[in-house]
Amino acid sequence: MRIVVDLNRCESYAQCVFAAPTVFWMKDEESLEYDYAPDDSLLVQVERAAAACPVQAISICWLDEQLEQQGGNHSEQQ
Repeated sequence: MRIVVDLNRCESYAQCVFAAPTVFWMKDEESLEYDYAPDDSLLVQVERAAAACPVQAISICWLDEQLEQQGGNHSEQQ
């Protein structure tokens, strides 16, 4: 799993921090930081965090989807 946060859209409401504190945290009072590739076991927390974001700035991607978007997986390119 890969997390993408649109930091231009994020308004630092920190609802994601409350929903998934091991994945999202605030640095200082206004700067969001997060684990870009958390363990898949945290999926439910990450989904809750994405749903809780009032500006919908959080996206969840999967490595398989990313490989497909790049034109297939590595073994197909060899």
